[in-house]
Amino acid sequence: MDRADIVHDNFLRRVAARDFPHGRLPEGPLSPFLAVAAYRAGCLTRALDRQSRVMQRAGQGFYTIGSSGHEGLAAVALALRPTDPAFLHYRDAAFQIARASQVPGQTPAWDMLLSFASSSEDPISGGRHKVLGSKALAIPPQTSTIASHLPKAVGAAYSIGAARRHRPEHAEYPEDAIVYCSFGDASANHSTAQGAFNTAQWTSFQSIPLPLLFVCEDNGIGISTKTPKGWIEASFAHRPGLKYFRADGLDIYQTYLVALEAADYVRRRRKPAFLHIGTIRLYGHAGADVPTTYLSREEVEAEEANDPLLHSVRLLDQAGVMTPDQALVVYEETNARVVRVADQAVTRPRLKTAVDVMASLVPPRRDCRPTNGPTAEARAAAFGGDMKAMAEPQIMSRLINWALTDLMLTHREIVMMGEDVGRKGGVYGVTQKLIHRFGPDRMIDTLLDEQSILGLAIGMAQNGFVPMPEIQFLAYLHNAEDQIRGEAATLPFFSNGQFTNPMVLRIAGLGYQKGFGGHFHNDNSVAVLRDIPGVILACPSNGPDAARMIRECVRLAREEQRVVVFLEPIALYPMRDLHADKDGGWMGLYPDPSEVIPLGEVGVHGAGDDLAIVTFGNGYYLSRQAEQLLAGQGVKARVIDTRWLSPLPKEALTAAVGGARRILIVDETRHSGGVAEALMAHFHEVTDVPLSRVTAEDSFIATGPAYAATMPSRDQIVAAALEMMK
Repeated sequence: MDRADIVHDNFLRRVAARDFPHGRLPEGPLSPFLAVAAYRAGCLTRALDRQSRVMQRAGQGFYTIGSSGHEGLAAVALALRPTDPAFLHYRDAAFQIARASQVPGQTPAWDMLLSFASSSEDPISGGRHKVLGSKALAIPPQTSTIASHLPKAVGAAYSIGAARRHRPEHAEYPEDAIVYCSFGDASANHSTAQGAFNTAQWTSFQSIPLPLLFVCEDNGIGISTKTPKGWIEASFAHRPGLKYFRADGLDIYQTYLVALEAADYVRRRRKPAFLHIGTIRLYGHAGADVPTTYLSREEVEAEEANDPLLHSVRLLDQAGVMTPDQALVVYEETNARVVRVADQAVTRPRLKTAVDVMASLVPPRRDCRPTNGPTAEARAAAFGGDMKAMAEPQIMSRLINWALTDLMLTHREIVMMGEDVGRKGGVYGVTQKLIHRFGPDRMIDTLLDEQSILGLAIGMAQNGFVPMPEIQFLAYLHNAEDQIRGEAATLPFFSNGQFTNPMVLRIAGLGYQKGFGGHFHNDNSVAVLRDIPGVILACPSNGPDAARMIRECVRLAREEQRVVVFLEPIALYPMRDLHADKDGGWMGLYPDPSEVIPLGEVGVHGAGDDLAIVTFGNGYYLSRQAEQLLAGQGVKARVIDTRWLSPLPKEALTAAVGGARRILIVDETRHSGGVAEALMAHFHEVTDVPLSRVTAEDSFIATGPAYAATMPSRDQIVAAALEMMK
């Protein structure tokens, strides 16, 4: 017999017999109206969990991870405001249902049953996944999160204070809001969670406003692995900068009282708090999970005997709010209503085509105030002596710096964050002077934790900012790539475009630094970024292009709400010469702030028909050198700068190679999984000319004299081109 049915039968029998588990008498400020609302939310939670299993057995439902045992979280929802953004644990159906009771016009049973049925009419995800979430309830969707939502909750909390100082055009949260973030006791051990706690404490320790309420729902087990008794309290009760509260989630009166105290502390003090709520888990982890395979029957039955709904009926009776008979009527009527509603929900349409599924990968455009750029006076004040230098050609890093200055003058919602971006001005000086031009509120020096840097950006983006986080080196992204893959890129997908977190992520990367750093500071793998649906990857090869492209990247984030990665080739930051010493061939003038390179536009140098060299980044620099040498041997070539690595600008590339009798791809990423694989496949599909490629080896990069040994060189490009000419 299914444990859900056993718990249901036990509830009916024990309420009828007045056989309730022992507990405290009801105390505290929970009003009769709210007490009934909390109980009703618990009943609906329980009925939905049972119905999800019925639907699955009938082949009509596709999700059975339930919230039974966590019904006490309804009392927490009622202690907060419905405008407080809530990043929820996947067992928080009771929280969402109770919050829905605070906002007119909500239909939580219908909404969740559509989600169970994967209906395209599901109002949060459009049938893409069963997620908790609601735009009207300020609940961004989370999937089966293992703590990956905690860093962005920290960022969202930080954004509330930041928005008080610089209100973004598209701000979402009230100025006195607090951010709610819940998770399980097992997830609290995850390194991502620990990083978020540490970042919150680090911020609080410096008296920086961070109105954040962490809520740990401690049911004592993660699937089959038990949490040691007392571990959560021992770990969190005495952390600096993080106030600890404890409540019994089986008691809605005490939970409401403590949640009020915790929320009041966070709201008044603008400091983070940790609310530890004891819960139980009923039915196992999910429908396919049989808890008696790893727990004794006695343990399972002991948990079931401590059913929080039985506690709630006892408490309501003792408070004189509702008799057990009345409570039983509510429970049975809720079950019957859920069955009726489910019968309709399973008939609603579902996604059928790839187009349907992918419709929300790219977020919708949003209306933005028109911007005419900064005034001449504002630019003169910001740039100072740099204005005169604009008349002379400059290196890439300086042109990026000037472009960032103009962008931050134009758009007050742009905020940069990262290790060393402020006072130091970046490892390579790309962001120097920006902290003096715009202040520490907009040039945020973070702690050394890439997950927290990206989480800060994601959370601030959800409150209307346009973040430009920096990861110092491409190799360091891998510490935190799930913040882009599992969080930033999926938010519009799982919310049907209702929630977004646009940003421009700047990363210094690729190779060719002469003798510096080895693999940890030279990483030529971008597969992890090109693999993420919906993410745009841009890679400039020279300073003027970099300035024009980063302007387009900001436009894409600000107006089209896209997640954009701007990959800056480290070795080209200081590059001055192209063919000969002191020829200045790789420096350029700063483009007028109105000039942009639109998404999908490629660069073409030369018009030769013998050979088209298709490349990007450092490869474009090397190919330009090779093109001159090839011309000396009678080979007429053109060099095409791809610029946009994901999505590939296929139409523009096809047009750019038109008329060329051969195509050589030069790719500084690796032979396996590199950009050349996609380029080769594309040109094979659209042309019938000979194709060849020069790529990096499948290797990490060495320090010292061998820094470029595994990478394409000018001479390799020339040799490959001459071989093709045969």
